[in-house]
Amino acid sequence: MKRKIFFGAAAMLPLLLAANTPAPDYDIVIRGSRVLDGAGNPWVSADVAVKDGRVVRVGQVAGRGAKEIDATGRYVSPGFIDMMDQSGGVLLKNGAAENKLRMGVTTVIAGEGGTPVPAAEIPSYFGRLEKQGISINFGSYYSATQARVKVMGDGAGSPTAAQLDEMGREVKIAMQNGAFGITSALIYPPSSFQTTSDLVTLAKVAAQCDGFYATHMRDESEGLVQAIEEAIEIGEKGGVKVEIFHLKAAYAPGWGKLMPQAVATINAARARGVDVAADMYPYTAGGTGLEIIAPSWVWADGVEKGIERLRDPKVRERMKKEVAAGSMPGWSNLVHASGGFGNVRLANGFSEKYKPYHGKSLAEIGAALNRDPADVAWDILLEGLPNRSVALYFMMSEPDIETALKQPWTSIGSDAAASEKFGEMDALGLPHPRAYGTFPRIIAEYVKRRHVLSLEEAVRKMTGWPAQRMGLSDRGLIRDGMRADIVVFDLDKLDDVASWEKPTASPTGIETVIVNGVVTLADGKHSGARAGTVLRHGCAGAAKP
Repeated sequence: MKRKIFFGAAAMLPLLLAANTPAPDYDIVIRGSRVLDGAGNPWVSADVAVKDGRVVRVGQVAGRGAKEIDATGRYVSPGFIDMMDQSGGVLLKNGAAENKLRMGVTTVIAGEGGTPVPAAEIPSYFGRLEKQGISINFGSYYSATQARVKVMGDGAGSPTAAQLDEMGREVKIAMQNGAFGITSALIYPPSSFQTTSDLVTLAKVAAQCDGFYATHMRDESEGLVQAIEEAIEIGEKGGVKVEIFHLKAAYAPGWGKLMPQAVATINAARARGVDVAADMYPYTAGGTGLEIIAPSWVWADGVEKGIERLRDPKVRERMKKEVAAGSMPGWSNLVHASGGFGNVRLANGFSEKYKPYHGKSLAEIGAALNRDPADVAWDILLEGLPNRSVALYFMMSEPDIETALKQPWTSIGSDAAASEKFGEMDALGLPHPRAYGTFPRIIAEYVKRRHVLSLEEAVRKMTGWPAQRMGLSDRGLIRDGMRADIVVFDLDKLDDVASWEKPTASPTGIETVIVNGVVTLADGKHSGARAGTVLRHGCAGAAKP
């Protein structure tokens, strides 16, 4: 009998102890960290307490957290904000976004190519993301090209007044449904067929909701300054804020000259009151489709006709001459900007035939196959259909990257998507290290190795500044009352790791990522949490989430 009583008491003991243990004061307490507030201030030694998804105390925290994180010797900063994301489609397939989280990213702004659904369907699209669950916060622009294609197809030509009005109605619907503004990608047809005047008209619609005009400009190469001036003109006349996507001086003959001119142009516009800024990624190569090697007129009658033209040997002869001649009005020649086919590397041909040549330059592939490099590019493009074969274009210089990074108005954008499966290339099918390394590289390369930025300034560019820029008033800072999007990292171990040879390698040194008060990356591994939310840009008369 005594034996039974003894075991019964032992079984009750944990329950009695639990009943006498006071409830935790906070959900999470991060102890002993060096806090970088995201505003550019020097770090301070402090604890950070989180409750109900928000930071509730920064300083000495006496109370207990349900989860305690020892961050002694580590840095704590706001979660990083990716200002130029490409995850709009893939998050519907897999909301984990693990490659983003492992870079310390907690918020992304997508939509260079628009939303994956028409303007009227944005509420259901946002709702589906939230119902399925996403691990990061997500906001999006709507593309002016989406509106154009819906109204007048994918060919060239000027819209009638009635068609332009109809495009404006689509933009208004998108803005009322939570888009942050409109985008253009003027280097690519059919976006390249839009005129400055057309975009001003559509920008005026976005301005009614205090929106942005965000742009992959018409020319990032020889005509960089003129393209910036066009973007600024659209912003001034349209009454909108201007965001220049992935600012770069992508023209080898202009290295050291074009970027200082670009910076001076933006500074002059800001001095006269134009709200213009830019984001960028810290790599010397861009990545895009092989279709850009074809002059824009090839696509003037739509994609199907363009494919037909690419198959015509006579048309190719004309195209080769134009590729050799350099850029022309309405077409930015990225082969010329890269300094030749030797600096354009095949990244993904989407075919077994060309897989052995991944990582090789088009010049090298041409020599191996005894083919003109231009023919090689178009052959690969056709072979890979319906997928978009992509290449790396080595067009930028490190000194120009440093010049741009030093500007207080530049933020960071990866121009990459979340990976549907972690450890593989991103959803764009582009094996570029920016998908796995962009944000840690800013610190590892430009703070630790090159000493271009202070740690505080680097963090500001990835947190407080983009949050302020996008109107995310309760994010981007470690302060009482702010949303608890938080990164804990070991500065000594922090490294981007991803390279041209190993573009999907994971960074090191980022240990914990908290999204909306929920630990989503723990000890460098995804916890499975889906605490992200859709960020809807406010507008009078907007649809309710």
